[in-house]
Amino acid sequence: MFFRVRDLEVRAGRFDVELAPGAIEFGSDQLVAPKIRQAAPLRAAGTVELVSDSLGEIRVKGHLAVRMDTDCDRCLEPAACPLDADFDLFYRPMEDGFGEEKVLDPGEAEMGFYEGEGLELNDVLREFVLLSLPMQRLCREGCKGICPVCGQNRNLNPCECQAGAADDRWAALKELKN
Repeated sequence: MFFRVRDLEVRAGRFDVELAPGAIEFGSDQLVAPKIRQAAPLRAAGTVELVSDSLGEIRVKGHLAVRMDTDCDRCLEPAACPLDADFDLFYRPMEDGFGEEKVLDPGEAEMGFYEGEGLELNDVLREFVLLSLPMQRLCREGCKGICPVCGQNRNLNPCECQAGAADDRWAALKELKN
């Protein structure tokens, strides 16, 4: 769904969408979004309006609910990440010469930018979902992870490996002690 600035000048827009898994690409690039998959329909509802007394600044306000699946950061098993949150986002038009270095005031650091005639809702929802996911994604609170010695998932089978932390930088001092 695309919201044009000229339409928003007349009246605010509304959205109430349900997007099936795959409708929004959450990134196959491992650096951007490592193995993040939409597991259930994404439901979002809200308003899009032009901020008064601004030059094309758009405010997107609403509520989003979705369940995302990813790999656990400790054991690499599937981990569910449910999101159910309100959002209130601001977007400013990208100015000519934006590629040049500019100083941003603190308010602009929390703001997004758009190019062209308006704003694509799917881009807004994608950005909000990716930024709302927890930094560390776990399959469960007490996940034991993978053994660094044998590579076994310690949640499934406890191992008896002794992972001694050896730091070669101190080896010369150990020899002096002996």
